[in-house]
Amino acid sequence: MSGASRLPFLAPEPWRVVVIGPTGRYARNQVAGMIEAGTPLLAGVALGRGGETMDGLPLSDRLADLPERPNIALIYTPAEGVREAIAACAQARIPTIMAAAEYVPVHDALTAVAAARAAGSWLVGPNTLGLYVPGRGLLGSIAPSFCKAGRVALIVRSGTVALTLARQLTLAGIGQRIVVHVGGDSVIGRNPHEYLQALADDDATAAVLFCGEIGGDKEYAFAQAARDFAKPVVAMVVGRHAPEQKQMGHSGALIGSAREGADAKLAALAAGGCRIAKGLQDAVELLSAYAD
Repeated sequence: MSGASRLPFLAPEPWRVVVIGPTGRYARNQVAGMIEAGTPLLAGVALGRGGETMDGLPLSDRLADLPERPNIALIYTPAEGVREAIAACAQARIPTIMAAAEYVPVHDALTAVAAARAAGSWLVGPNTLGLYVPGRGLLGSIAPSFCKAGRVALIVRSGTVALTLARQLTLAGIGQRIVVHVGGDSVIGRNPHEYLQALADDDATAAVLFCGEIGGDKEYAFAQAARDFAKPVVAMVVGRHAPEQKQMGHSGALIGSAREGADAKLAALAAGGCRIAKGLQDAVELLSAYAD
């Protein structure tokens, strides 16, 4: 399987990160955490604040005013500003875009995803904690202290579960190549199977742990992609005991039919060649070969 759509944030080019909407309380805390993690932040974009600094971060009024072209944009605008912010980043041909906000209107998300894809940008989220690349930097709020460098790529639909899995892998001595929360909404920039396909030719990835969840059909596309993936894939699905027709957590976690339940998804993932983990301990045991 070709890795034609490689993950741009894993390219050898140094990160040049811009934060759009960095001045809110949540965003400001995120910025502080990324600075502490060593993420190379180029600037923040905050209309009307150009020329100022915030916690050492220089601010510009708009993307066009930046002294250097960024290759990563982190969007912390409120949900109603996400579509316009993603469109601006796509127009600027920024390779990696992350949108943190949840509750982005579905029509806005559809338009934003289309714009990012048309520009060739890799959009993480909306409704995401972001991603962490050990030894490289933090984009968002995946706790670096929960992670360690290694060879397992962790792809997760739930932010809380991403943190839990990373922590448990680390405690077991199993390091990660990347930890990524793809986004919790039903419409997101890139779906889990696309991350899998993009990792096919990544020499630093030896195995993949995917954690899906009830609701939607993203696990079926992942199962199909796993058939052609040459490296070991361990898969699990959270929400095995959730009742049908009851939303669990967010808009993506709703069983609308038997097909959207955990049992059907696990069967499809197994048929795709994934090794199935029923819980955290199973996942750790199946990946024990990658412990230090």
